[in-house]
Amino acid sequence: MMIERRLKIFMTGGIAVLCALIVAGNIHDPQTNFLFVQHVFSMDTILPASAMAAHALPIPLVWRIGFWMIVVGEALTAILFALGTVELLRSRKFNARDFHHAKRFVFAGAGCGFLVWFIAFLAVGGEWFAMWQSQVWNGQQPAFRILATILLVLIFVAQPDAEL
Repeated sequence: MMIERRLKIFMTGGIAVLCALIVAGNIHDPQTNFLFVQHVFSMDTILPASAMAAHALPIPLVWRIGFWMIVVGEALTAILFALGTVELLRSRKFNARDFHHAKRFVFAGAGCGFLVWFIAFLAVGGEWFAMWQSQVWNGQQPAFRILATILLVLIFVAQPDAEL
């Protein structure tokens, strides 16, 4: 049973590292990542005849707010998964109930990640701003890859733990 707990800690830490690297990339190269948000919100690379272009927000302030909201959400996800990793590590030798209670930050991190990569990228970006129509500025596959990884780890971490 200890190996399962170690694996849960390891996988949770892996998600924290992934999210932290994403945040670091956004902060290290904000212009490129901001450009992504600008094009998605402006809808300037979707199909020319698309009626969905009426949803466009060609407003630089909105682009900046959107970009930084995404970065904050990603950072919060990284922090919550890091806290979850620390909590799980501290409680790895505790009874099953206490170890399960230590998963609370992992659950919160997964919820935050869901907001970022499902709601923001897949729902709002993908469907409202028709990101799927863009050949250049379509972040749906990377967002889905990140979201799927988070959810798969969450499913494993959420499994009940036996007593040691």
